[in-house]
Amino acid sequence: MKTKHVVTGPVPQSHLPFSPGIVSGEYLFVSGQASVDDQGQIVDDTFEGECRRSFDNLKRIVEAAGATLDDAVQVRNYVGRQQDLASFNAIYREYFREPFPARTTLIGCLGDLLKFEVDAVIHLGK
Repeated sequence: MKTKHVVTGPVPQSHLPFSPGIVSGEYLFVSGQASVDDQGQIVDDTFEGECRRSFDNLKRIVEAAGATLDDAVQVRNYVGRQQDLASFNAIYREYFREPFPARTTLIGCLGDLLKFEVDAVIHLGK
């Protein structure tokens, strides 16, 4: 099965060794997206700001592959601090709606560099 790398268009770039997204068959696998600018530099912000920027970066990659967040089948979330969980759930509902995708949320796993990160699997329906 051939794969296609999603690295062009309005996709945030990174100096780290990974592809923002890879299409394999009918699925897009999106690498972890954090609060970074278009050149991959971390943008330090409040939890809410970092969470929204991360979801916006995810959305840009998904749209570059010709899909929308409504096509998400799995979303994995990494929340730095437990006290941000309620804010995360509220923001999550701004980006995803019922029927919600399968979801995993890990708390306290990011160290001090990031407050939030997200990755996803998107069904392209081709």
